[in-house]
Amino acid sequence: MTKTRGFLFLLVILLLLPLWMWLAWVCTPRKKMVVAIVDKTVLTPLAQEHISLDWILRHEKFTKTKKDLYEPDHDYFGFFPGQDDHFKLKGLERFSSERLKTLAGDADGVYFTDTYGIYKNEWYKKTAVSGRSGLVYGGMSPEDIGLLENMKARHKLMIAEFNTIGSPTATAVRTRFERLFGMHWTGWTARYFSSLDTSVNSELPHWLVGNYRLQHEGAWPFHHDGIAFVSNDDQIVVLETSTGLLDAVPVIESTETGREALDLPRETKYPFWFDITDPNPVLNDSVSRAPLSPAGQDKPDSAGYPAPAGSARNEIGAEFVIHANAAGAAELKKHRIPLRFPAVLFHQGEDYRFYYFSGDFCDNPIGLGSSPFKGISFFSWLFYDTSDPNQRVGFFWNFYRPMMNRIFYDYYRTLPKK
Repeated sequence: MTKTRGFLFLLVILLLLPLWMWLAWVCTPRKKMVVAIVDKTVLTPLAQEHISLDWILRHEKFTKTKKDLYEPDHDYFGFFPGQDDHFKLKGLERFSSERLKTLAGDADGVYFTDTYGIYKNEWYKKTAVSGRSGLVYGGMSPEDIGLLENMKARHKLMIAEFNTIGSPTATAVRTRFERLFGMHWTGWTARYFSSLDTSVNSELPHWLVGNYRLQHEGAWPFHHDGIAFVSNDDQIVVLETSTGLLDAVPVIESTETGREALDLPRETKYPFWFDITDPNPVLNDSVSRAPLSPAGQDKPDSAGYPAPAGSARNEIGAEFVIHANAAGAAELKKHRIPLRFPAVLFHQGEDYRFYYFSGDFCDNPIGLGSSPFKGISFFSWLFYDTSDPNQRVGFFWNFYRPMMNRIFYDYYRTLPKK
């Protein structure tokens, strides 16, 4: 009888646990922190490209006003999908220089989650991108840079990630960004694919396969998993598990600085899109990290880097690591692609706070339904399959969420009480 009562008591506790978690979240004080979110790649009202950010803001009770939580379908600047083929453009391109200054004064921070944009084939056909087409809206604009310049001058928080300065951003705008923050995009992006077999994987972009075939006499000899590298001028390099890679899924390794300053795990795998950047070799620290380039590989001439604006000094919080074999490393070296490069680049100082993530970190398949439950992270292991190399939910719980919590709370403590 005692065992039965104990079991029933435990069952009641488990059944009521979600209610207690929700009540604990409801009782959590709200914290006003105005974050201007820029997302130009919102294909549906679900806003997956920035929903991970909204999940964190809502879960931690960071609010846009004293009482209003962030809403992913309208609290951002960029592309707003409507019914049928209708849409609205509410980006910073509408802003005069005076309005940009006002926004920079009102906002505590800004986060550029994605400026890749919307293309005709995906918008009018309502399908995922498999081939390239004309641009509807996208790319970082001079007004976007204007906001960043104003935010930096006001010592504010600035966050950007892939794809902020890649295609279709104009070279002049990209150079202003690089000069503003003392970093450099090499022109290469890449992604892991669980299968490079065109008859199996429908997510392989047609333009990627087509450009490779144009450059290799019609051949596409890949059938296993691997990584495809794409340059800004459409050069394609493919490394496959069987021939070029020891481990196909790219790994992010944190530095000691990243673990101390950003609460990063030592290592995590990342299976989605990322870009290859170089910190400015003259001005940036790379504390407790391995050399940027593999042994014997030439590094870009420092004269090719844009001169930084102000006294920017960045640190490496984490690096992407490509586990290539000898043949794969030789192929990457031929194209001046390093085996190690920044995944998290940051500057924390009294002058300003800047973070650049070289992956599509904010784009994770997370639903908002779990956000109003305090302590939900203790059950995060229930939400993803560690054996699936394509899953990004684990990346959200183990890497992105702890990092963003640390960034936001550290910054919030510096803000004047509102």
